[in-house]
Amino acid sequence: MSNVSRLRPDVGVPLTNSTLQLHSMRVAVPRYDRSALTRSIVHVGVGGFHRAHQEMYFDDLAVQRISDDWGVTGVGLHSRDMKAALSAQDCLYTVVQRGAGVERARVVGSLCQYLYARGEGMRVHAALTDPATRIVTLTITGGGYHLDPQTGEFDVDAEPVRADRAAVGEYDTVWAYLVDALNHRRRSGIPPFTVMSCDNLPDNGAAARKALVSFAELRSPQLAAWINDNVAFPSSMVDRITPKTAPRDRKSIERMFGVADRWPVVTEPFTQWVVEDTFSHGRPPLEEVGVEMVDDVTPHKLAKTRLLNGIHCAIGYLGLLAGYQRTDQAMRNPLIHRYVEELMQDEISPLLSPVPGWDIAEYRSTVLERLMNPHISDQLSRLAARGSVKMPAYLLPSLHEAREQHRQHNLLTLALAAWMRYLRGYDLGRRPITVEDPRAHELTTRAKLAQYNPVPLLKAADVFGDDLQSDDDFIYRLSDKLKDIDRSGVEGAIRRTLAVPLADAVGT
Repeated sequence: MSNVSRLRPDVGVPLTNSTLQLHSMRVAVPRYDRSALTRSIVHVGVGGFHRAHQEMYFDDLAVQRISDDWGVTGVGLHSRDMKAALSAQDCLYTVVQRGAGVERARVVGSLCQYLYARGEGMRVHAALTDPATRIVTLTITGGGYHLDPQTGEFDVDAEPVRADRAAVGEYDTVWAYLVDALNHRRRSGIPPFTVMSCDNLPDNGAAARKALVSFAELRSPQLAAWINDNVAFPSSMVDRITPKTAPRDRKSIERMFGVADRWPVVTEPFTQWVVEDTFSHGRPPLEEVGVEMVDDVTPHKLAKTRLLNGIHCAIGYLGLLAGYQRTDQAMRNPLIHRYVEELMQDEISPLLSPVPGWDIAEYRSTVLERLMNPHISDQLSRLAARGSVKMPAYLLPSLHEAREQHRQHNLLTLALAAWMRYLRGYDLGRRPITVEDPRAHELTTRAKLAQYNPVPLLKAADVFGDDLQSDDDFIYRLSDKLKDIDRSGVEGAIRRTLAVPLADAVGT
């Protein structure tokens, strides 16, 4: 039977090196020699986001014949399932981009091997100490840094950190692996690798430096000083919506493209990566495949966190209270759409400094377009989760700055009121809401007791700052918005805040 006849539209073919030519009839596949890739990058935390984002840029370098020097070794600290899925597919996987009426599939080949640290600790050490390894990239989530959210200091008493201080060879944290490897490289005269965080943290380069140097100090102050002086920690800004892969996604990809992929990735067409151009031992020519290489990523990251992540917070709470489940559903409401548009344009953007190479108005339009994409739509419950961490990082700074600069902040205040109302644990239809937050019990108790008096919540100064609880005028206006949400609903509260007449709101 020929390869062509084997590719039936109703039967998926497993994805492996041996079936790439067969799959090339319906999807883009790597046409470069994967065996010729130099494994010079080790990535820790191979989840859906990394595979839809950084890995695609590395793959582009090979696809476009720019360089074959940047193959990737993936390392998992917690997911044995990912090891099983990728190993069965020769580390190949499918990325499907879903946009307005367009669905494109591509097989990515730059991931050369996957190591699961539990049971393969020696192989992880070998990859990290290999002279060919020049960069270690990370997507381990904010919790993997073990930094105290209030002080920014490394938590030496965190259970995984304490366990790793006594362990040998196999560890719970990435920092123990990196310290062992860098100590070996220092003693052997091998140049250190760069450590680049790709996690969504305010200053991920500084966070990675703090965590790694602090763990090294637990082993050797001399080693810690050497790491601090010789290892580069470039900050980066990453952006691409990548929902968790669902069983229906696997079935859809198999049906549409004929690829039986154990763990594909579904994502949006938009992607962005901004990286500080500071490396210890060479870097890939990422600017050739669309990455912005800059001297300072701070203004780019600030604009992204305020305009995208801050808006995510606002729409998460308002949308859930209104009874919506997904971002695109909420954004189809004309009042919510207008609220989001004016919040970005009138209250957040004026607080931002110019961003080199960016048109902020165009960026706002892109955010609106992404929020309305029904094919890649975030669950509002995910956007609303961990508000005690997200709000102080993404939305409340704009509110504080607007007040300090005597700028308008009614829309920002409404977003804060929506969060406080969400914390009661039920929506406006009295349906229960699961408040997912590390401080859920404390904040929910305060919200239920306070009702329309926001002061008990505002007294959590480590979340809200010191200034809001002592401003009687602000407290009055915030209380008024809490009442508005309960009595007039989300639409009524938005309409009043925007000063939109009822007839205009209906026709928006």
